[in-house]
Amino acid sequence: MASGGLACVKYLTFFCNLLFALTGLLIFLVGGMVQLNYAHYSNFVSDHIWTAPIILMIVGAAVAIICFLGCCGALKESSCMILSFAILAVVIFLFEIGLGVAGYVKHTGLKQLMEGQFNSTMSNYKQRDDYRDAWTLLQTELDCCGTYGPEDWESIFPNKTLPAACCSVINLSVAKECTVDYATPQGCLQKLLTILDSKTLILASVVLAVAGIQLLTILFACCLYRSFRRSYDHV
Repeated sequence: MASGGLACVKYLTFFCNLLFALTGLLIFLVGGMVQLNYAHYSNFVSDHIWTAPIILMIVGAAVAIICFLGCCGALKESSCMILSFAILAVVIFLFEIGLGVAGYVKHTGLKQLMEGQFNSTMSNYKQRDDYRDAWTLLQTELDCCGTYGPEDWESIFPNKTLPAACCSVINLSVAKECTVDYATPQGCLQKLLTILDSKTLILASVVLAVAGIQLLTILFACCLYRSFRRSYDHV
C-alpha cells in the first residue's frame, strides 16, 4: 500500500500522463490539419519540409501509446513500467526538440527552397498536368499571379496572355483574355510564405507548450520510480 506522499506522487503522475496523452493527440491533430488543409500546395514546397506534418502525426500517435504504459505503471505501482515510460518519454522529448531545431534551421532557407520549386513548376507548366492544376489552384485560392507577379509568365506565354487563374471573374468579363493589364498584381510566393510563417508560429507554440507538459510528466515519473524503489528496498 502506498504512503500518503507516494500516493500523491502516483496520482499526480497518472494525471500528468493523461495530459501527456492529450499533448500527443494535439500534436497528431495539428499535423493532420496542416496535412489536410495545405497538402495541395506541396508542389511549391520542398518534399523534406512537407514531411513535417506527417512526422508530427507519427510522434503524436507514439506519445499517446507511450502514455498507456505510464498510466498502467502508475496505477499498478510498477517501477519497471514507470522506468520504461520515462526512458521512452525522454527519447520522444529529445526527438521533438531536435525536430523543432531542424524546423527552425530549414525555415531560415525556406524562401530560397520555395523559389526553386516555383521556378521548376512554372517552367514545366505546359508539360505536366499536375503542375498546371497546382498553379491554377494556388492562383485561384490565394488571388495571386506568378512567383513575384504576372510578368513571370512572359517566358511561358510569349503571346502576352496569362493563365486564366491570374485574372478575377470581374476582369475576365471585361477582357476576352487574361493579360498583364487585367491580372492580379501580387505574386504567389510571398503570399504562400506568409501563410506558412503563420502556421510555423502556431506549430512552434504548440510544440513548446507540449514540451513543457512532457518535461513535467517525465520529472513526476522519475520521482515516482525513485519512490517505488525506495519503498521496495524497505520491504
